[in-house]
Amino acid sequence: MGDKSKIEWTEATWNPITGCSKISAGCANCYAQTMAKRLQAMGKPGYQDGFKVTVHPDRMDQPSRWTRPRRIFVVSMGDLFHEEVPEEALVQVYEEMESNPRHIFQVLTKRPARMRDFLKGRQGYPQDYPHIYHGVTVENQEAGLERVPILLECPSEVRFLSCEPLVGPVDIGFGGVMPGRWQWLDNQSLHWVIVGGESGSKARPMDPAWALDIVEACQTHGVPVFVKQFGAVWAKENCHTRKGNDPRSWPEWARVQEVPWEVPWER
Repeated sequence: MGDKSKIEWTEATWNPITGCSKISAGCANCYAQTMAKRLQAMGKPGYQDGFKVTVHPDRMDQPSRWTRPRRIFVVSMGDLFHEEVPEEALVQVYEEMESNPRHIFQVLTKRPARMRDFLKGRQGYPQDYPHIYHGVTVENQEAGLERVPILLECPSEVRFLSCEPLVGPVDIGFGGVMPGRWQWLDNQSLHWVIVGGESGSKARPMDPAWALDIVEACQTHGVPVFVKQFGAVWAKENCHTRKGNDPRSWPEWARVQEVPWEVPWER
């Protein structure tokens, strides 16, 4: 949990729940698991059980105590919709978000089915809570074809994709001409896409062509796109920063870091 985040597309992280388990290719080198084990070894409060799914009641009201509006990444150290997260904890998290419309909350999951079912059981979505964004991780085409259709069933003012770590091509498409091509940018069902390569000592390479395909598709359809980093493999090969996250070293087409329309405090 931090009031200042190094994640480029957010401003703060809030972890009333921590911990997760691996379910797909994007999880192979999970940064959160590595960090949790490090914090456990350091004796950091809240991480006595390492990366086991844990609810932290003392953190539930953190956004209420942040008076300055900010973008908040919800549960950066786990998955809010993990099957081991109690339903009552989900309710507490959403009550806290719903009561703080001065903030933007960015909810990201690899388990969209539970997110969809939970949201459909609550009143007022999406019209009463446009400040709560919902997204899924799409590390490759397989993950996209599995998760995005479920995301589209979620009532949300902003639906977004985090294509990070991008470990394979993702075909967002230009109108669904070919079987399996995504038409969701055409009909404005998706509102934001984040792209990034993998970091860490075991990072897998991101082919810049994969990122270029996504950027071009988003720009064609007027969907904000945020290129976060090129990843550790590219950085090592090109003698740049450790994560390849300095836009000045990227190709011109990649220097785009857009966010969805105005945030509430700028309207």
